[in-house]
Amino acid sequence: MNISLTALIVDAADVESESSFWHRLLGGSITRTATHHFLRIDDFPVIVIQHAPGHVPPQWPDGTSQQMHVDLTSDDVATADRRVLDGGGRRLRPDRKGPRVYASPAGHPFCVRPA
Repeated sequence: MNISLTALIVDAADVESESSFWHRLLGGSITRTATHHFLRIDDFPVIVIQHAPGHVPPQWPDGTSQQMHVDLTSDDVATADRRVLDGGGRRLRPDRKGPRVYASPAGHPFCVRPA
């Protein structure tokens, strides 16, 4: 029996800003419905940004659990850092050792590691 990951579902109160953030960061194409944005990227599972009006961003690492976590790799971490910040992400851990830890506009944590 095989089990495959077909989609990653991300809750957000503001679907447009969250899907735009991931689209700017990863590329691909977006298909929009009233409640879901589907981000399709070659060789990735579909990333679905789902409207969640009562979504409360996690306060990780100092508060509520992170709810989900995505690890990305880049051959140019400094450029990836600028792309994250320019797209509306924010740093959760300011140190430059190890993976860089960020939050998306909806507060979902993710890391960018050197490839």
